[in-house]
Amino acid sequence: MDLHHVTSNLKITLEQLKEHYLTHEKPEKKKDMDFFLYVKDKTSPTFELLKEWEAEALVFAKDRSVQVHPNQITSTKENMELLLMHSYYVDVNRKRYMNLNKSVHYVFDLLLQDIHK
Repeated sequence: MDLHHVTSNLKITLEQLKEHYLTHEKPEKKKDMDFFLYVKDKTSPTFELLKEWEAEALVFAKDRSVQVHPNQITSTKENMELLLMHSYYVDVNRKRYMNLNKSVHYVFDLLLQDIHK
């Protein structure tokens, strides 16, 4: 997949994660193996997509004059990974979650703007 499609897919996933965070409660037992396996099954494809996105985005950012700095790409990947976990475990306050979400959206949007230049 090209960088545009990967970024667009991750934006969609980001919105789905936000919806999940807002509509679900904390799990009763965070250390429940069944819940862990459920989360792992649900999030593994996104973790893989994030690895692909980071690699492609870093090449894109280094080879062109773009608005996004390579450090932002790495931070965005890390923030998206946090959001993946927080969305299922609901273990961070709402303000922090929304700030992370907004930050990731911002970098995705900047990258998409640069791709379309």
